[in-house]
Formats: sequence, C-alpha cells, structure tokens
Amino acid sequence: MKLLWQIEDNDIQKVKEFYKRHKENVFVLNRIKRNVEREGLNFSKGIFWQAMISCLLTTQQRSGPNSPVTKFISKKPFPLNYSKCKAAVNLGKLVEETINDFGGLRRAKTIAEQVEDNFSWLENSGWQTINEVVKKLENNQDSRIERESAEIIMDNLNGFGPKQSRNLLQSLGLTKFEIPVDSRITKWLMVDFGFPIKLSAAALGDKNYYNFVLDGFQKVCSACKIYPCVMDAAIFASFDQEWPENRLIW
Repeated sequence: MKLLWQIEDNDIQKVKEFYKRHKENVFVLNRIKRNVEREGLNFSKGIFWQAMISCLLTTQQRSGPNSPVTKFISKKPFPLNYSKCKAAVNLGKLVEETINDFGGLRRAKTIAEQVEDNFSWLENSGWQTINEVVKKLENNQDSRIERESAEIIMDNLNGFGPKQSRNLLQSLGLTKFEIPVDSRITKWLMVDFGFPIKLSAAALGDKNYYNFVLDGFQKVCSACKIYPCVMDAAIFASFDQEWPENRLIW
C-alpha cells in the first residue's frame, strides 16, 4: 500500500507566507548559516558531548530564550563539559548534583543515569561509530543518509528516540532534511497548515509514525523549496520572542 502526498497550490502559499514573516529572525538566519551553508562547523568529543547533554536536558522541558535549560546550556564554561565529566570519580552523582544545584531543571536523576550509560558506550568504541556518522554526514547532504544516521543514534544512545536523535544531529549542523518533530511542529501542522489527519504527540515515540509525519513535512518543504531544517527554525522562532545572539543554542 502506498500513501500519496499531494501538495496543493494553497498549501504552498500558506507555507511561503508564514516563512516570509519569520525568515529574518536571528534564529532562522543562524540555522541557514550552520545547517545549509555550513559556516563555522567544527566537531570534537567536547562539542558532541555538550550537544548530547543539551538534548537530554531539553526532553520534556521548555527551551525558550529565557528558560532555565537555555541558560544552563548557554553557560560558559558548560557546567557538564566533557573534560569535567571524564575526570569525575562518580559521573552520575556529578551530573545529578549539577542539574539540581542550577535550579529550574527537571529529571536530574534520569538524565544522570542516561549520561552514565552514554559515557560508557562512547568510551568503549562508541566514539568510532560517532566519528563515522559525522564523516558520512559531512560528505553527504542526503535525506536517506540523514535518516540512517539518526537511527544509529537511536540504537546506541540512552534517552534518544526519534525526536532527540534528529535534535542532536541538527544542533551539530550536520542535517538539513531530518528534523526534531515536537509539539511546536505538530501544532503548526494542524493549526496553521491544516494537516489532513490529527496528529498524536504520544505516537511520535514510534519510529514508523514519526517517519510518516516527517515524510509529510519534508514533502511540503520540498514543494516550497525550503529546507526542512530552516522551516523548523521558522516554526520554532514563531513561538518565542527574538533569541539573543548569546543564546542561540540550536
């Protein structure tokens, strides 16, 4: 059985009008610079580690420009940087206490356990897998490669389902097509765009359902000649006030 996505002229018009209203937002411009034009991209264990923890922190927490999680992620030096965590005698305790002491953040114990699991995997050959994923994405701007890469993240990192695996790769500037579909995206699809079926936030945890929704979003973006990662930034920005330059976390 095949599903036919048919994008109509009025769909394209709605999307383009929405994008026009937000395309000059600093958050959108930053996404274009990083993920499309790939300016200033860099990769290291430290950068990946911070992005990984940032994704875990944003799970089930608001991440607007003035939210506690954004303030934590933007703090310099990063409170849970790779060198500090690698040197820790008790990594789980360090992570849990750091999150609790900062204030306003949730799930400290759960995140601490996930960080411990992921550290163990990375240090025991996982870094080689991550380096291969990064190299492949750096050399291929292809939606199929991006989806395969997200699935590798899902299969190996604790706390990373369909959404956060894309969030991680997008935050590193490595993807243009695979995006983190969250409540903002589903709300925009149903309310602003007029998606033909009712979407379920709970069902997005299922890989196949997630891919189904993302396929539809990608078809819309392709018809409008807007990269999904850029449209994602426009939708994200539309829910918040202007993002300060020093807090552009994604």
